[in-house]
Amino acid sequence: MIRKASVMKVFREHHEEYRRRHDELWPEMESMLKEHGMLSYSIFLDAETDSLFAYLEIEDEELWAKSADTEICRKWWDYMKDIMETNPDNSPVARELKEVFHLAACLT
Repeated sequence: MIRKASVMKVFREHHEEYRRRHDELWPEMESMLKEHGMLSYSIFLDAETDSLFAYLEIEDEELWAKSADTEICRKWWDYMKDIMETNPDNSPVARELKEVFHLAACLT
């Protein structure tokens, strides 16, 4: 399993809309994420800074990278562009974070 994290920005007036759209995630988007090796995906909001912290667990970097080229991903980016910072192709402006510490409990 590979852990990834990134930081994005949502516009202040759209915090609730961002949550609503993810609460109603399209089934085909969820399927695509799973098909591209997503094991777990969480997004946290820091309302004071409008920052989104995304934490993702994936199976394979190459497979995951291909998710950005899917039609449903592009459609999602188009859907989200009005409520968050985006690049010219409508992908979210995201800064990848480097993991500097990890501790896991071993369950027996």
